[in-house]
Amino acid sequence: MALTLVIGNKNYSSWSMRPWMALKGTGISFDEIVIPLYTGDADKQRILDVTRSGKVPALVDGDITVWDSLAIIEYAAERFPDARLWPQDVVARAHARSISAEMHSGFMALRNECGMNIHRPIRSKPLSDDARANIARIQQIWTECRARYGGQGPYLFGAFSGADAMYAPVVHRFRTYAINVTPPVRDYMETMQANAAFREWSDAALAETLLIERFEID
Repeated sequence: MALTLVIGNKNYSSWSMRPWMALKGTGISFDEIVIPLYTGDADKQRILDVTRSGKVPALVDGDITVWDSLAIIEYAAERFPDARLWPQDVVARAHARSISAEMHSGFMALRNECGMNIHRPIRSKPLSDDARANIARIQQIWTECRARYGGQGPYLFGAFSGADAMYAPVVHRFRTYAINVTPPVRDYMETMQANAAFREWSDAALAETLLIERFEID
């Protein structure tokens, strides 16, 4: 039975992008259902019919439903070990999981001030000290990972992994908000933007016509 991943609008839903990238980027087959966000009670009920959390993404695997982006990636890693969603080396795997959890629970200022909006014209905006600190920390993470594991490939841990999927929406945030980044970070962003799964998501997001006014204010 095929997996089904229920996601929100590709233009806005950064949390949906993460498990979608993880599955697509490692060749795990799945069906996709897009339920537009903030469009009224009918679509809200469609989400509730999948998961009582009332939020996307959600992964359905037969009788099993998994919600939350990182939980989906962890489930897929167990379900499909050959996909190698996490590095094989125990030290690298611990590192990858740690930075993924840091993304999952942190960087609130950056998220709040630079929401994902892929079709947004590229331009900068004033940012708080907290958001700038978030940006500096993310650049530190990316630079350290690639310095340590770059001999094994161009991604954070050599081969594409769940960690890259967790940070994929940040690549869009840095691009659309014209964030000044270091050359190594720019190099990593270019690697991600060349990734086939990243391009597929981005193209689909740009093709969407639904605008959500609350996300179009900056």
